[in-house]
Amino acid sequence: MDDSPTYIPELDDLLALSATHHHKLCPRQVLGVRAGLLAGPLLDLPLPQPEKRLLAIAETDGCFVDGLSAAAGCYVGRRTLRIEDFGKIAVTFVDTLTGQAVRIHPRAGAREQAWDYAPSARNRWEAQLIGYKYIPDELLFHWQWVELTVPVKQIVGQAGKRVACEICGEEIINQREVVREGTVLCKACAGGSYIRFVQKPAAR
Repeated sequence: MDDSPTYIPELDDLLALSATHHHKLCPRQVLGVRAGLLAGPLLDLPLPQPEKRLLAIAETDGCFVDGLSAAAGCYVGRRTLRIEDFGKIAVTFVDTLTGQAVRIHPRAGAREQAWDYAPSARNRWEAQLIGYKYIPDELLFHWQWVELTVPVKQIVGQAGKRVACEICGEEIINQREVVREGTVLCKACAGGSYIRFVQKPAAR
């Protein structure tokens, strides 16, 4: 197969942006950038987004997320990126204005198919790094229209809203409080904490 098929013009710039967060570019960053680029035409939105209309819900953390952030302009700091860590290289993009949502993930055979687009690669990793840049969208990814099980407004919350937990007294922002029998609680005090408090460990 031809080693230089039609190439996405802005891909190199976006990959360079993604790589600034790492020592080097890796295959999952390429997948993230390609998934982010695909979201634009599917949802008919300009990307990287100039505003905060597009929400990305990634199903893993790490390199893949840095790639899709570079391409789609979705970032945790802008409240346009969420992580639901299912350990899957997948992402759902949501148009928060229309409610349309599409889930994108690599096809099962993408790793092996990468060799067809990088015949001179020296190893599997390099084949994926190069091949993922060239494999056509319809062969690299599977995408499907989906509906969220939670309203997008509830996922995003409302910035500027502040309440205090009636048990610990800590401030809760973005409508993340839990109201139980009329009592306003943070998620931790409501029983959803990921930590428990302990005494400072003794020095070793």
